Amino acid sequence: MNARRTDLTQARTPRGFADRGAAELASTRAMADRIRETYELWGFEEVETPFFEYTDALGKFLPDQDRPNAGVFSLQDDDEQWMSLRYDLTAPLARHVAENFQKLAKPYRSYRFGPVFRNEKPGPGRFRQFLQFDADIVGAPSVAADAEMCMMMADAIEAVGVRRGDYVIKVNNRKILDGVMEAIGLGGEENAGRRLTVLRAIDKLDRLGADGVRALLGAGRKDESGDFTKGAGLDEAGAARVLSILEAKRATNAETAEALAAEFAATPVGAEGATELKAIADLLAAAGYDGRVSVDPSVVRGLEYYTGPVYEAELTFQIAGDDGKPIQFGSVGGGGRYDGLVGRFMAENTPATGFSIGVSRLQAALRALKGEAGEASTGPVVVLVFDRDRIGDSMALAARLRAAGIKAEVYLGGSGMKAQMKYADRRKSPCVVIQGSDEREKGEVTLKDLVEGAKAAAAIADRAEWTESRPAQVTVPEARLVEEVQAILARHR
Repeated sequence: MNARRTDLTQARTPRGFADRGAAELASTRAMADRIRETYELWGFEEVETPFFEYTDALGKFLPDQDRPNAGVFSLQDDDEQWMSLRYDLTAPLARHVAENFQKLAKPYRSYRFGPVFRNEKPGPGRFRQFLQFDADIVGAPSVAADAEMCMMMADAIEAVGVRRGDYVIKVNNRKILDGVMEAIGLGGEENAGRRLTVLRAIDKLDRLGADGVRALLGAGRKDESGDFTKGAGLDEAGAARVLSILEAKRATNAETAEALAAEFAATPVGAEGATELKAIADLLAAAGYDGRVSVDPSVVRGLEYYTGPVYEAELTFQIAGDDGKPIQFGSVGGGGRYDGLVGRFMAENTPATGFSIGVSRLQAALRALKGEAGEASTGPVVVLVFDRDRIGDSMALAARLRAAGIKAEVYLGGSGMKAQMKYADRRKSPCVVIQGSDEREKGEVTLKDLVEGAKAAAAIADRAEWTESRPAQVTVPEARLVEEVQAILARHR
C-alpha cells in the first residue's frame, strides 16, 4: 500500500483574486466585442500598454493613500528601479502619449481593454484584479470632447443590451466643487489631502447615504467591521455647504446647469465649471442625448487627477439585495477630464478626457437584467475511442470535422464507453461520434445527438425500451459525417 504523502502544497487562490471559467470568459468576449465595435464606430483605435509601469510614472495619483504601499503592487527591478502593476488604464495611457507624442495624430482617440490591479482590502464582490474597458481623447481642450465621451458611453451601454431607460449617464464638473472648497478654506496645495478626502467621501454617497458622507466630511466614520476611516475634518457649516451641491439637481439639464451657476459660481473656478456644464447641456440637447445623459451634481469621482467634467454610468433598474429587498444596481463605469496627467511627462499642457467601464460589474448587471447565467457556448463534438491501437482513425474523423469549421476533439482519457459519454455530457457536447470495428469495416459512423437523446431518455420507462430505441442515435456512411453533424448542430442553435 502506498504511504499517504504529507508534503502536499495547499491549493488556494490568493485573497482578492479569482479564477474565471469558460462560461464567464465567453460572456466577457461577447460583451467586449460589442463595446469595441461601438468605440470604433466613433473613430477610436485600440492600443495596449504593459501590466507594469515604473512607479514614478504612476506618481501621486494612487487609489489608496492610507496604506503603506499606496494601494499598488510593487517590486524593485534588478536596476533598482521600482515598478508597479497598473491600478487603472489611464495613467499608462498618459505615459504612452508622452513617449510617442510626435507620432500620434492629435486629438488622439484610443481605447484599451485589460486587467488592472489594486492592493486594497478584499471583500465580497471587491477584487484586487478586475477588467476595465477604457476610451480616451487626448489633445482636445473643448468640453465638446467631454460631451462626446458621455454620448459614446451611452451608446456602449445600449450596445451590450441595456435598454434605454434602464441606465443614465450622469455628468458634473469638479471645478464647481473646487470652488466651494476654496470658499470654505480648503484651497491651496497644503489642503490637497483634505480635498481628496472630501471627494472620496462624496463619491461614496450611493453606498453610505448622506449621513455616512457627512461623517466622512467631519471627524470620520466607523464601518460595520469596526474599521475607522478618518474624515476631512470640516465643521458643520463646511460639511453642509459641500452637501448642498447635491441638492441642485433640477428637472432638465439646462435648469440644473443654471441652478449650479446661480448657487456655486462665487469663485472664478466655480463659475468656469458652471459655464462648462451649460455648454455640455447644450451639446447633449443638440445631439439628441437628453434623457440618456443627465447633468447631476452628485457625481465627483474619487481620484485626484480629474480637473473638470466628470461622468458616471449608472444602471437604474432594481435587483434583489442580500436581504431580498430591492436595491438599485448602481454604477458600472465613469471617468472625466484629466488635463494635468499627460503634462507630468511634458513641458506643454496636454488636455485629455476619457472613461472606463467596469467589465465585471456590467456583466453582473446583464445577468440580473436578462436572467443570463453566462452559459458557455456549445462544447465540441467528441469522437469516442474504442480501440486504442486505432486512435489515429478517430483523430482523422475529428480532423475532417475541424476542417469544416466544427469544434471537435478526440477523447484522450483511458476510460470505457460509459465514462466517455459522461465526459461528453460534462463538455456540453451536442453529439458524439462512435466508430467501433464493425462501423469501420462497413465505412460507417454512428452519431448520437446528446441533446435530443437526453429529452427522449427522460420519457423512456425501462432499460429494454432504451436499448431497443437507442434514442437520437443514427448510423450513416462515413462520407456523410460532416453533413450529418452539421444537421445536428443546426437543430440546437
